[in-house]
Amino acid sequence: MTAGNEVVPPIAARPLDETQHFFNREISWLEFNWRVLQEALDERHPLLERVKFLAICNTNLDEFFMIRVAGLKQQVAAGVVSRSADGLTPAEQIVAIRKIVLEHKEQQMLCWNEDVHPHLRDQGISLLDYHELNDMQRAYMKDYFEREIFPVLTPLAFDPGRPFPHISNLSLNLAVVVKDPEEGSLFARIKVPAVLPRLIPLRGEMCDGPSGIPAERRVCFTWIEQVIAANAAALFPGEEIIDAYAFRITRNADVEIQEEEADDLLRTIEQGVRQRRFGAVVRLSVQQEMPQYIRDLLLHNLKLTADDMYETKGRLGLSDLMALTKLDRPDLKDPPFYPKIPSILRFARSSADMFSAIRQRDILLHHPFDSFQPLVEWIRAAASDPNVLAIKQTLYRSGSNSPIVKALMDAREQDKQVTVLVELKARFDEENNITWARALERVGVHVVYGLLGLKTHAKLTLIVRREHDGLRRYAHLGTGNYNATTARVYTDMGLLTCRPDICADVADVFNSLTGYSRQVSYRKLLVAPVNIRTCLKLLIEREIVHAQEGRGGRLVFKSNALVDPKIIRLLYQASQAGVQIDLLIRGICCLRPDVPGLSENIHVRSIIGRFLEHSRIYYFANAGNPEIYLGSADLMQRNLDRRVETLFPIEDSALAEQIHDDILTTYLRDNVRAHVLQADGSYLRATPDNDTVPLDSQAYFSTGREAPPELDSALSPASDRVGSIEQS
Repeated sequence: MTAGNEVVPPIAARPLDETQHFFNREISWLEFNWRVLQEALDERHPLLERVKFLAICNTNLDEFFMIRVAGLKQQVAAGVVSRSADGLTPAEQIVAIRKIVLEHKEQQMLCWNEDVHPHLRDQGISLLDYHELNDMQRAYMKDYFEREIFPVLTPLAFDPGRPFPHISNLSLNLAVVVKDPEEGSLFARIKVPAVLPRLIPLRGEMCDGPSGIPAERRVCFTWIEQVIAANAAALFPGEEIIDAYAFRITRNADVEIQEEEADDLLRTIEQGVRQRRFGAVVRLSVQQEMPQYIRDLLLHNLKLTADDMYETKGRLGLSDLMALTKLDRPDLKDPPFYPKIPSILRFARSSADMFSAIRQRDILLHHPFDSFQPLVEWIRAAASDPNVLAIKQTLYRSGSNSPIVKALMDAREQDKQVTVLVELKARFDEENNITWARALERVGVHVVYGLLGLKTHAKLTLIVRREHDGLRRYAHLGTGNYNATTARVYTDMGLLTCRPDICADVADVFNSLTGYSRQVSYRKLLVAPVNIRTCLKLLIEREIVHAQEGRGGRLVFKSNALVDPKIIRLLYQASQAGVQIDLLIRGICCLRPDVPGLSENIHVRSIIGRFLEHSRIYYFANAGNPEIYLGSADLMQRNLDRRVETLFPIEDSALAEQIHDDILTTYLRDNVRAHVLQADGSYLRATPDNDTVPLDSQAYFSTGREAPPELDSALSPASDRVGSIEQS
């Protein structure tokens, strides 16, 4: 191994390929979702924010089954018995997943049934089961059913003359048992229409509530599936309704694209999205009351086993609780948050002002604490600036109502040369991206879909402008998507710069995406799959040399996931050499920290809070001459080897100091929203002890208040930096 021209001597230590040194990827993800559920249980959050976390937890689990469990089941069906880095076969992973999911679902329902929902009722927000409705409320619901629901419903019978109906992915359904005078017991399925609200509001005067809550603030709802079940006789005249039971299925939704055989990638992606409705069923969710013979009927016709069925005590599909967060109850939500605009951009009134500000110095944006609007305004300004000749941009998840895309369309209508890389394969965002791709093409934008076999995940914008001394390039490089909606809730970072070397590299990346290129090196950028893996390896090895030669070694990585076995083994080796390593990993972490002789110098933390931690930061101390890279790449095989990703250096010393002394320092001292990974795979919540000031990193960034004095030492190795910890 080498770092520059220096040779790194081998280290006598424990073997690095033992399966017990790695956590399972899927189980680690479930641990992440468990931490999300803990936020729903955390009474420090306002009540409707807890509802939000409960809904997110359920949505996360749906996607986990649609992608990860579906993939494992495909491997089992194909006879794959190879083991993951932690030593489990696909079949063994499915067994482990089921055990954990059942435990988590039980806690999720306890959280809703015995904690969050009762507290909502105390605040005048009631979700009533149908049997709780009084006569007036039932009459109202019967009328609502006849007017709004009945016309949309289509009962589908299942008998020898009619096949078992197709069940849509994630749809809510009723299995209805009907007793016919001649035929006996019959089965029918009713799909609960997704076009209607799951939670049906009752009129205000019908809503009771605590005496301390004014009548005008009381709201109550009932569940649409219960309204349908109570009025199902209208769908089966002359028949006796025995009962109706809710169920829900999850299908394999991972669209497989054979790009080599796709003449038209856009059309192929469209077909794949449509086929998602017909993917193999991977999970059946039922309510506890459903009798066994109905369960058996569903399992048989959906081609599932009992191990694919998950029983719930209460309502199915708690993702729909997100609708409650739209209620006008600011007293039950986080206080309003108003992002700031960096001072250098605050008084930029024109296109010339914005470009002048970037020429003065590099500008760092830390979203959502810094507003996303200056970036939108920059692209809008470029669209109307007569001196701007060309705009190039990558789009991965731009959202459904994107001001960025509209600005790019305006630029083309102003006769700018506009090139956009639209990543059609962005999972679950394909339809939005197809819509935008067609809209951009209609106005004459040159739209490309990336490189064969690689997703383009890099976040890049390049603007070419004519100035008095010739053409100048300006660039924005980011860690997050060009999505104005998610920029309000994701923590991301972006750099506005006109540094010639960086802008030339961005231009080269675009040329490789739109043309032909075998470029193997860049001036400043690290680019996957070309050189990110190699460069990260050399940078880590350099810290090993510094540690071995007495200059100290220090790494701080902030990433969404750490999965790649080669990077993990290299971090173990760095720890064994004495390099002090702090990892801020929001989600999946397959590295086992704090193991004597292996990773005792590695500490892992996960921040879960109001905002979704999404920024990627890679800090290398380099013996007092630190290097910092930001970018789009997580530490996963797919990011390092199978995607177009970029990491970019922070070369402005003031910005590097801000990232080192303020941002990373604050995250490492968080003792309110941080969870600390233990050697056994569990996470313990960090809590302040009696001598430590409570610090919520996201709240600190939101308010911009001064950091407590003890933050100065956070980037120095210290065994007591998180205070005491409690079971999470």
